[in-house]
Amino acid sequence: MDSGIECTLSKFADDTKLCGVVDTLEGRDTIQRDLDRLERWARANHMKFNKAKCKVLHVGRRNPKHNYRLGEEWIESSPEEKDLGVLTDEKLNMSRQRALAAQKANCVLGCIKRGVTSRSREVILPLYCALVISPLQYCVQLWGPSTRQTWSCWSESRGGNEDDQRAGAPLL
Repeated sequence: MDSGIECTLSKFADDTKLCGVVDTLEGRDTIQRDLDRLERWARANHMKFNKAKCKVLHVGRRNPKHNYRLGEEWIESSPEEKDLGVLTDEKLNMSRQRALAAQKANCVLGCIKRGVTSRSREVILPLYCALVISPLQYCVQLWGPSTRQTWSCWSESRGGNEDDQRAGAPLL
């Protein structure tokens, strides 16, 4: 699959990403050649790419946003994409990922609050760690809450203050 590929090719399980710099027409042509190589490889190996799931994420302000095709089909452009569970937009902004993570955590906290009658630390803490903290820690190095503004966003969504929210105090 990697043979002859000029751009960066990333593979994980059944996920394949092709990344390249497009600051010249040669860059655009390189990406298109690599897409053609991948299509030929798939055909030679009796495989198919799910073209409905193929997307182009144009990163950067000055990106010329060229169109690309895989085989005979044009690949749709997208303003944001989820990669291994992390949402990234064309500006490499992670604020929507943070907001979604906070929203999911708050939903789970609400379920724990409504569904568990005991408020003892021995009952709540394992649930909190497994169902709230663990998903929040997924890829946190990439998208993590590094700003005071992010902590405020999380806190406001729970109706608490930032210090309480960081400690999980509203439920514990």
